[in-house]
Amino acid sequence: MPKTLSSTHKWMWLAVLLIGVVPPAGAQRPDAALPATGKTLDLESAVRIALDQNPLNRAASEGIAVAKEAVGEARAPFYPDLGLNAGYSRWERHAFLPSGIGRLGIPSLIGPTNDWFSGLATRYTLFDFGQRRAELKAAQAREGVAKEEAARVRQDIVLEVHQAYFGLVAALETARVVQEALRRAEDHLRLAKLQKEAGAVPQVDVVRAQVEVANAGLTLARAESLIRIGRGGLNTAMGLPVETRLDIDTRIRELTRPDDISLTEAMNKAVELRPEIRAAEQRIAASRSGVSAAKSAFGPKVRGEARFGWQDTTFFPNDKDWLVGLSLDLPLFDGFSRKHKLAKAKAEVSKEEADSARLAQTVRQEVWTAYSRLTESFAVVASTDALVRDAQESLRLANERYKVGAGTITDLLDSETALARAEATRVGAQWDYQIARAVLRRSVGDLAVDGTP
Repeated sequence: MPKTLSSTHKWMWLAVLLIGVVPPAGAQRPDAALPATGKTLDLESAVRIALDQNPLNRAASEGIAVAKEAVGEARAPFYPDLGLNAGYSRWERHAFLPSGIGRLGIPSLIGPTNDWFSGLATRYTLFDFGQRRAELKAAQAREGVAKEEAARVRQDIVLEVHQAYFGLVAALETARVVQEALRRAEDHLRLAKLQKEAGAVPQVDVVRAQVEVANAGLTLARAESLIRIGRGGLNTAMGLPVETRLDIDTRIRELTRPDDISLTEAMNKAVELRPEIRAAEQRIAASRSGVSAAKSAFGPKVRGEARFGWQDTTFFPNDKDWLVGLSLDLPLFDGFSRKHKLAKAKAEVSKEEADSARLAQTVRQEVWTAYSRLTESFAVVASTDALVRDAQESLRLANERYKVGAGTITDLLDSETALARAEATRVGAQWDYQIARAVLRRSVGDLAVDGTP
């Protein structure tokens, strides 16, 4: 009785194992209930679709457009302001005359009178102690930040597609393993019935074989559910409606030995290529320009002004009205506001530099971890091949022994469970390696964003 319970529970344990092998975020192709469109989708095509359809990529592109417009806005002060002025007013004003003049009959009220005026006015900053240039450089640096952030978003999207795609393939291959396990369980059930009819085994062998078939069917249903869930994940990663039907290429990709990768070169390359690092450098540049802008507040500003127009009491004014001049602004005291702004700008530079140094350390650590996981997954793939071969041979021997009455149903079903578990482990290891390879490339910063492998 204890052996019967152990064998039954092994199928339940296998179901849990299979669920754990399939990444929950992996996208899946449709199963029998969701027929494919007839077109096979490969990984490169999925990446191209994602970069075209994923809303995150479009949002990042709009962020670049916003930053470009900010650069144009920062460049505007280098041009003069030009405006057209026109207006009308009716006014009356009291004139405060010196004592004695009123006795001469000069009225003390002026108006009421009409005042029509029109003309052009322009102003231009001739010198601002470097403020405009500093603000322009800061805006250009922020544009660089937006571009690097967009590059980061694209690489994140590509990585998400890789994970979802390989997760889908793992789910499909896992379902195939479970289907094969179900077929073997049905063969064992037929064998047990034949042995029972021949009087070689008791009825309990048939019952146990029936339990194994039922458990295999339950596991298959769960695997098919994971396929449907994962298919939605891949569609979402590509920016498509979750219910879109698709069929994917499940061919196993070549495995590259991690020993061929120089870890030191990979870490140095990551510090050079990662968009996050370059964005941090642009933030430092923007902060330094902020320091220059804060310093400019201590200097004078020279502006030129000109105006030309007409002014009169009639609708079409005839009297010319013009002005040309220069103005000089030099702040003397503002409650130490400029001093605090400058100190704040310098502190922001120091903060950005510290964040950049910390980010470089984090990037190197990410490469280290990704490389370690790739090495581990490669070793697991190599070991699972031998594990599957041994499990296949064990099942073959147990099957032969049971046919001739030298073995028990427990030995046969235990061998079947071991083979199913070994095959599921191999499937998970193969596609875990592909995901680990994509994660390493993302950590280095050279994960392709153009759909190429």
